[in-house]
Amino acid sequence: MMRRTFSRSSGETVVEPRETRETVAGETPACCATQRSDTRLLPIVTAPDMFGKPVSGNRFLGDFRNVVRSRQGWQYPCQEPDFRSQKVRRSPDGDCFVSTSQGSDRATHGARAQGSAPGEQADRTVEFERRRLLVGGAPRIVMAGEVHYFRLRREDWADRLDKLAAAGCTAVASYMPWLVHESPDGEVDLTGATSEYRDLVHFLELAAERDLLVIARPGPFVMAELKNEGVPFRIYRDHPEAVPRGWDGEPVPTRTLDYLAPGYLSQAERWFATVTSVLAEHQTTRGGPVAALQLDNEVGMLTWVSGAPELTDRTLAALASQSLDRWGREESVRRYGADPTDLAAWADQWRSGGTRSGTEVQQLTLHHDLADHHRDRYATYLLRLRDVALEHGIEVPMLVNLHGTDSARGRTFPIGISQLSRAYAGIPRMTSGSDHYLYDATVENTPDLYVMNAFMAAVHDADQPLTSLEFEAGTGDYGEDLSRQAAPEATGLKTRLCVAQGNRLINYYLFSGGHNPPLDEPAGDGNDRIAFTGERHGFAAPVDPEGRLSEAYTGIRDVVRAVRGSEHLLADMDEVHDDIVLGYVPDHYLTEFAHPASGARREQRRDIERSRGMGPRDILARALVLGGHSFAARDLSAAPTSYRSELDPAGPVLALGTPATLGHAVQERIAVYLRAGGRLLLHGRLPVLDDDGTPCTVLADALGLAVEESVDGTNGYFPSVRATGLAGPQPEVRVGFLERLRTTGTGVSKAEPLALDVADGSPAAMDVTLEGGGRAVVVACDYPCHLEFWRMLLGRLGVRATTVADGATPGLATTVTADATGQKLVHLINVAVQPQRFTLTVAGQPYAGGAVLELPARTGLMLPLDVRLDGAVLRWATAELDGPGNGSTLSLRRGAGPGSALVETGRTVVVEDGARTERIEGGVLVTWPGGADGERLVVQLA
Repeated sequence: MMRRTFSRSSGETVVEPRETRETVAGETPACCATQRSDTRLLPIVTAPDMFGKPVSGNRFLGDFRNVVRSRQGWQYPCQEPDFRSQKVRRSPDGDCFVSTSQGSDRATHGARAQGSAPGEQADRTVEFERRRLLVGGAPRIVMAGEVHYFRLRREDWADRLDKLAAAGCTAVASYMPWLVHESPDGEVDLTGATSEYRDLVHFLELAAERDLLVIARPGPFVMAELKNEGVPFRIYRDHPEAVPRGWDGEPVPTRTLDYLAPGYLSQAERWFATVTSVLAEHQTTRGGPVAALQLDNEVGMLTWVSGAPELTDRTLAALASQSLDRWGREESVRRYGADPTDLAAWADQWRSGGTRSGTEVQQLTLHHDLADHHRDRYATYLLRLRDVALEHGIEVPMLVNLHGTDSARGRTFPIGISQLSRAYAGIPRMTSGSDHYLYDATVENTPDLYVMNAFMAAVHDADQPLTSLEFEAGTGDYGEDLSRQAAPEATGLKTRLCVAQGNRLINYYLFSGGHNPPLDEPAGDGNDRIAFTGERHGFAAPVDPEGRLSEAYTGIRDVVRAVRGSEHLLADMDEVHDDIVLGYVPDHYLTEFAHPASGARREQRRDIERSRGMGPRDILARALVLGGHSFAARDLSAAPTSYRSELDPAGPVLALGTPATLGHAVQERIAVYLRAGGRLLLHGRLPVLDDDGTPCTVLADALGLAVEESVDGTNGYFPSVRATGLAGPQPEVRVGFLERLRTTGTGVSKAEPLALDVADGSPAAMDVTLEGGGRAVVVACDYPCHLEFWRMLLGRLGVRATTVADGATPGLATTVTADATGQKLVHLINVAVQPQRFTLTVAGQPYAGGAVLELPARTGLMLPLDVRLDGAVLRWATAELDGPGNGSTLSLRRGAGPGSALVETGRTVVVEDGARTERIEGGVLVTWPGGADGERLVVQLA
C-alpha cells in the first residue's frame, strides 16, 4: 500500500511506501499515533461493555434463541439488532447477522444489496434526472449516516459501519478535515502513515467492503465543532490578510476567512486538489464507494450568524469596480452616497453601512447590494472548488450544504438558499442539501420543514433532486447538560415528511459519536484537542462515543425500514400538489446585515422578518400544512434556472406572505399575473415600498387597494377583528397588527370585506375581483390559525385539499405521492400529542372504503393506493409496504392494531396463518388481527 502526501513547501503531491505502527496495548493514541487492526466479529452469548463488564438489564436486548449457523457465518432472523454485542448488520431483506469473517461479509451484504452475484461489480454510478437520484440507472432513496472516522480508533470503524448497515442505511457520510489531515510541517496524510485518525483510504475500503456508498465532505471548511472550523492554524498565522474586517473595520467575531483572498484560496485549492485526487481513485465511476462530493460546508453561515460582512480592502475594491461597470460614477454616487473612484471615501462609507453621509434610501440600497455582492462571491468560491475537483478527476455529483435553522425553527433557513443558490442552481450534476436542527417535530415547526423543502425545490432546475446533508438525529442533548431531550420518534416524523416531498438522500447527522484526539502541536487553548467539545464528541448521537446505542437508534432503524419498504415506488414518485403555490422572494432573505447605526435598516429588517415567507406569525404556512394542503413553491425572482418559476394565470393560486417591502420587479410580475386572470392569497402587510425604501405601490394599485392606517398592538392597545358574514359565524379575535384598507376603485369590479376592525369597522381583509378576471384575497392582519377560517378563504379562491382527513384534530399532515402510471402512496404524519381517528378521502374518493383509520400519537404511515401486481392491483391497505415483493407476492408491515387490504384480482389470494381472505365486490379483502406490531405479513397470488 502507498501513501499520498502533499508537500506545502514544494506544492507537489508525493506517493510514498505506506508505514504503520501498532499502538502499544493500553496506550492512548494521539493524533500523531497510528494503529490498525482487523476486527473479527464472533457469535455472541454474553458480551462485555466497553469497560469489560457484562451487560445485563438492557431493555434493548434481543432474543437470540433462534441463532442459526449459515454459510456466511452466524445468522439469525430478528426484529431487533444485537444490542448486547453491538457488532451487527442488517441485510437488505430485513434479517440481522453477525459475521465471523475478517472485516466484513461482502458476499452476504453486498450481493443482496445490489442484486449482483458474489464477485460481480454492480453499477453504482450516481446521476440526477427528473429530480430523481439514480444509482446504477435506477431511482433510489439513499439513507446515510455520518460517521467521523477521524474521531474513532481505526479498530472501531468496522463496528460503527456495521451498526449503520444494521439500521438499514446504504451510505456513510463523513467530513474529511483539512485540520486533521495536515501535519504542522504542511504534509497531508490520507493513508494513516502518521496517525490512525488520518487513514481515510482504509475507511473508504471498509465502506466498500460493506457496499456502503460514501458521501465525501472534505471542506475546506467543515465546522463540526472543530477548531477554526476545520482549517489549519497556519492559514490564519501565515495569511492574516485573509481574516476579514466587519462594520467600522472591527474584527469579525468568528473564525471565518475571506473565501477569495489569494493567500487562503491558493492553500484551499491545494488541499482540495490533494484530497479530491485520492477520492477520485475511489469513485463509483471507478468501482469504488465515493458517490458524491460536498463542496465546502455552510458557506456564508458564519457571516449570517455574526451579522458581520466581509469588508476587506479587496472586497471593497471589487464593489467599486462593479459599481462603475454597472452604474457609472455619477449614478454610483447618487445610489450609495460615495464616489467609487475615491477608494478611501468609498471604503469608509461602506464600512459604516452608509451612515457616514448617506440618506436612509442610500443606506438601504447599500445594505441590499452588499448582501447581494456576497452571494456572487460565495458562488465564485464554490464554483472554483468545483473546477478544482473536476481538474483532479472527480466525476460524481457535487453537493452544496445549506444552513439556516435557528432555535429549533426553520423560519431563517431560506437565508441559506438565497446566499448559495447561484452556486448550484441550474448547474449540471450539482444540487443542494438541507442542514437542519429542529429538535422535535411539532405543530410549530413541521410547517417550517415543509416550507424549507418547498423553497429549496423552487430554485432547482428540472433535474436537481432534494437532499438533506445534515438531517438531525439523536437525543438533542448537545450541551451534555440534559437541558433538552428530543423524542426518539422525532427523526422518523421528519424523515417521513421529507421523503414525501421528494428528498432522495438523507444523511443522519451525527449518527456515531467519537472522541477528539489531541492536536499535533499544543495550541494553549485549554484542551489542545482538534475540537472544542472536550474529549468526547457526539454524545447525543444514536451511537454514542463508546459505541452504545440510544433510543434514537431504534427510531432511525424503524423509519429507514419504512422508507425502504416503499422505496421501489417512492423513489420514482413526485408529490401531488393542490391548486396552490407558495411564493419565495429571495430578496426577503437578504437580511443578514444591519449596521448598528442604521435605524432605517434595522426597522426594515424587523418588518421583513415579521411577515416574509410563511406569513405573519407563520400562520399562512401552518394553515396550509396543518389544514391538509400540499403545495409547491415559486421563485418570484424568476431566475432562469428555477424550474417552473412562471406565474400562469390559468394555473394555481399564488399564496404570498409579505411585509410592506416588496421589490418593484416582483410587484410588477404579480400585478401582470393578476390582470391576466390569476388568483392571489396575500397575507401580511400590503406592499407599498421598494427594496430601497422608496414608495412602490404597483401591486396595491393593481388590487385597487390602499392602506388608510396601520395599527400595531401595544401593552395598552389590543387590535381586534371580526369576520363578516361571508366567512360564516366567527368570533371576534385579537390580532397583533392590522391595516385599515380602503378601495381606490381602479380596475376593480367587486370588493367584499372579509374581516373588520372592531374599533372602527374598517376592512382588514378583503376579497377583490379585478375587471380582467383576476381575484385576490388580501388578509392585512395576523388572523389566528383557525383552520376552518383559512379553509374558507382558500375555498373562495377555488382551492381544495387533495387529501381530507375528516375527524382529525390539528397536528395531522397529509400528502400524496404518485408515479407516472398512477400508483400512489398516501403519507400520514401525526405530530400531535394525541392519537387521530378519521376517515380519509383522496381526490374525492374514500380510502379503505370509508373505514375509520387510527393513527397513534407521534407516528406516521405511508399507505399504498392502486399499486400494480402481476394480474392484480392493491387498491388500498391500512398497513405499510415492507418491500417490493416479486409481482405475485405482497409484503405488508403490520401495526399494533387490526388491519385490512383490498386486492383487485381474479387470482387466488393466499395469506399466512392468522390472516383471512374474503372475496367481495371489487376484489379480495384481506384482514388480520392486531397484536403483531412490526411483523411482516406476506400475501401471495396463486
